[in-house]
Amino acid sequence: MIDTYGTAKIDPEKILKIVNELFDLRPKKIIEYLDLLRPIYKKTAWGGHFGREEPEFTWERLDMVETIRREAGI
Repeated sequence: MIDTYGTAKIDPEKILKIVNELFDLRPKKIIEYLDLLRPIYKKTAWGGHFGREEPEFTWERLDMVETIRREAGI
């Protein structure tokens, strides 16, 4: 399910299709893709989980932005 709260620039159904094609959202696959089984707890506990630029914070990567844009036609 995709909910853009009315802010979508493209059709939410198209967004859903792109997400489903590009990302395997099964829990194990998310863990593998983000390499979440590494012991980074101390670093994560200090300074928060989000808005970090260190490479250990894999969920902050923007490596799929251009692929998503290309698929969306923007």
